[in-house]
Amino acid sequence: MTRVAVIAHSGKSLGGGLGELRQVLKARGVEDLMWCEVPKSRKAPKQVRKAMKDGAELVFAWGGDGMVQRCADALAGQGVPLAVIPAGTANLFASNLGIPDDIEAAVDIGLTGRRRPLDLGVVNGEHFAVMAGAGFDAAMIRDADSTLKDRFGRAAYVWTGAKHLHSSPVRARVEIDGKKRFKGDVSCILAGNVGSLFGGVTVFPDAEPDDATLEVAIVTASNVVEWTRVMLRTLRSEPGDSPFVEVISARSVRVQFDEAVPYELDGGARGTTKDLRIDINPKAVEVCVPDDKDAS
Repeated sequence: MTRVAVIAHSGKSLGGGLGELRQVLKARGVEDLMWCEVPKSRKAPKQVRKAMKDGAELVFAWGGDGMVQRCADALAGQGVPLAVIPAGTANLFASNLGIPDDIEAAVDIGLTGRRRPLDLGVVNGEHFAVMAGAGFDAAMIRDADSTLKDRFGRAAYVWTGAKHLHSSPVRARVEIDGKKRFKGDVSCILAGNVGSLFGGVTVFPDAEPDDATLEVAIVTASNVVEWTRVMLRTLRSEPGDSPFVEVISARSVRVQFDEAVPYELDGGARGTTKDLRIDINPKAVEVCVPDDKDAS
């Protein structure tokens, strides 16, 4: 039997909770189970590495996109598959791959589903699975702290996003795959490994998590009216048709800002930077997906 490790965010909940997860794994015949609960997702990588050292052959991540990102970062290039139990606020990674927010179904996918090699993005040396960005989106995520998210869920992002619609753009220089692409004021740089956000809204229609490229958006909206136009296009899954958004496929992105801006990975704030380095790591991790899920 495969040696299974569970790395769980103790503050996240789904169904009957971690007790139900233990019961389901036991019912599926998993006896040699490594179990670790962490209070914060940032403590997960150390536990993932310990589990691998102790012989784990499959790692279940219990939590949201932040927990998945931390586990995927530790698993990148290690040859140990990742299974996801989507117990977070957004669960964008799981929803893009067709992994349901149901403990029994997610466990079955982890134990018997197809193992799909997927790309990971890399921002300033750290892997991400869904999306990463700097500027407006990172400020919105930074301000939607865990307390606000726990209380209001996804609505927390709407609240904090509205606060930043009046923020001034920042001067930036952007290189795509080694070539100069843009110089001017930007409000947001966003890189996507998958396409869809909440409610089926597609930000990057061409994004595939196994095509060895990222979709990159350079957003120049600078006031409420322009942001409204961007958001309306995004709701129609056509952000690239906005005059304030340029979308490019890329393997490598370099951005130099004239001042330090906040940046984020998969919904987790990471401080500020003046130099943003984004790359693709093709087929960096195997993820357990439904057998009939051939696309993201």
